[in-house]
Amino acid sequence: MIRSLISSIILSVFFWVQISAQQIERVEPPFWWVDMVDTDLQLMIYGEQIANLQPYVAEGGPQIKATHQLESDNYLFVDLDLSSASVGSFEIEFRNGEETQLTYAYQLLARDAGSAQRKGFDQSDVMYLITPDRFVNGDASNDVVTDLQEGLNRSAEYGRHGGDIKGLINSVDYIKDMGFTAIWLNPLLENDQPKWSYHGYATTDYYQVDARFGTNEEYQELSKMAADQGIKMIMDIIVNHCGSEHWWMEDPPSDDWINHYGEPYQQTNHRKITLLDPYVSQVDRSEMVEGWFVPAMPDLNQRNPYMSTYLIQNSIWWIEYAGLAGIRQDTYSYPFREFMTDWTCAIMTEYPDFNIVGEEWVEDAAIISYWQQGKLNHDGYTSCLRSLMDFPMTMNLHSALRDEEGWGSGLVKLYEGL
Repeated sequence: MIRSLISSIILSVFFWVQISAQQIERVEPPFWWVDMVDTDLQLMIYGEQIANLQPYVAEGGPQIKATHQLESDNYLFVDLDLSSASVGSFEIEFRNGEETQLTYAYQLLARDAGSAQRKGFDQSDVMYLITPDRFVNGDASNDVVTDLQEGLNRSAEYGRHGGDIKGLINSVDYIKDMGFTAIWLNPLLENDQPKWSYHGYATTDYYQVDARFGTNEEYQELSKMAADQGIKMIMDIIVNHCGSEHWWMEDPPSDDWINHYGEPYQQTNHRKITLLDPYVSQVDRSEMVEGWFVPAMPDLNQRNPYMSTYLIQNSIWWIEYAGLAGIRQDTYSYPFREFMTDWTCAIMTEYPDFNIVGEEWVEDAAIISYWQQGKLNHDGYTSCLRSLMDFPMTMNLHSALRDEEGWGSGLVKLYEGL
């Protein structure tokens, strides 16, 4: 009896020490805005054993509609109703019974005037594609960041060469003088991979600019400077995959957060026609959308509703924060297509005059058109995607300029394509 009582006391003290040591490591999105069309917000809160606490918001703050705990106790998803929310910060208390263990101040901002009516890029724009690492090094102090794995190596073809946001800021007048009215930047978000990450397509933090490029604030400054010169900013976004060194890979919210998590490696078959074929083997279709792009890029499971909400909110966050006029969506057909409809429609609902261009790298216009808004598809699939990259015309242009002139070759390929 006494031994049992002592054991219970020890366990209680241990649990209390564990709870006392808790801290919140991340809250994403890190802040939000009032007066959005969609007044629901889902916070992903990360911290040791955070799911063992219950969140509360004091009277006068936004209402907590629901909380969700997945397989990992280190995550808590909190649904907020912002329909009556006001600009300012409010405290979220995390309680163990009646006792408050943690508090977190969350901030709600006012939207810029005209934010919802922002004008996206269109066919009147002249777009400049820039790989930031290969453009201009405006700040040599961030060439090597001790907290990130890969340093500067200008002699390596796939190494980092030092270009950054400061170099872009210093070049806005130059870009303007060349006649460009829109800038499409290859991804700027953190890619803390051990090598070959200069391109930016292996995201390891969806809310943080890579420190070797600069800061979130510098990205915001660049966008404002460009807008002052009549230049629109287009962000390259990837919702299909993240980087293998993403902070959640060691401790995902659930086993289905990543497709084939913990299983032998399975790569996508890249067979995009399987998504349109009414007679396709479901094994082939699943391989296409669930396989990893490469070993360094785990495949995100957008069928998980928390992952889906996370990615949609992240894109809207960057549009609002950075004053974007467009998104170029990488590997558009690789995620689950139902999610891509939800993603495009959510963005276009918030920003009706916005524009998104999807990458579908095939040379058949009939396949590309499947993904576009307004297309009447054989299977009833619809989306809110306004534009796609025209790879068939790209290939025709290459042939027109490269091949010897003949009855069926040379410039006639461009004519026939048009």
